[in-house]
Amino acid sequence: DKESEALVIRRINERYPHHAVLAVESGASGSGEGKWVIDPLDGTTNFAHQYPFFCVSIAFEQRGEILCGAVYDPVRDEMFSGARGLGSFVNGQPIRVSDVEKLGSGLLLTGFPYGVREKIQLAMSQFEAFIIESQAVRRGGSAALDLCYVAIGRCDGFWELDLHPWDTAAGVLLVREAGGQVTTFSGQPYRPGDAEILASNGIVHDEM
Repeated sequence: DKESEALVIRRINERYPHHAVLAVESGASGSGEGKWVIDPLDGTTNFAHQYPFFCVSIAFEQRGEILCGAVYDPVRDEMFSGARGLGSFVNGQPIRVSDVEKLGSGLLLTGFPYGVREKIQLAMSQFEAFIIESQAVRRGGSAALDLCYVAIGRCDGFWELDLHPWDTAAGVLLVREAGGQVTTFSGQPYRPGDAEILASNGIVHDEM
């Protein structure tokens, strides 16, 4: 985590010395209209156990709006990237959310909140409900990659509680630019740092 974050921040500071940074290990630094939101290793527990599902996530925000983002999966050598109004891509090729029309045919992804032991009943009740209503549910352990998988159509929906801005900033942009929808559980527009996130291909969103 620390070595990856130091490298990313050093490269950003070399090109954009006047931009602010928000990162997992070092927190917030700098000031200005431009801000880089960095998760240097999303899926740390997976990485530590050599479970091959982790990534680096970087987004750029200006005046509260995410303008572009990138998520890199080093295991599969997949670079997900996107910019507002320009679409989403993997290794330079355009990507699009799935066209699954019913939740009962949908593959969903989720993660448990950091304090899952204190919220076990809530987390498990949501998990149980979606297992019953969908075709299947998977828990990968990296919210940033989960969102990328919604964007590329490998799954049809994702939900989670208590994520930080660096977990979702890039992925949210990628889903939206790929034609998907991202809100809170009540359907309000999602902003990185909100207590709950619901992302989908847009078609099954209301059902979720």
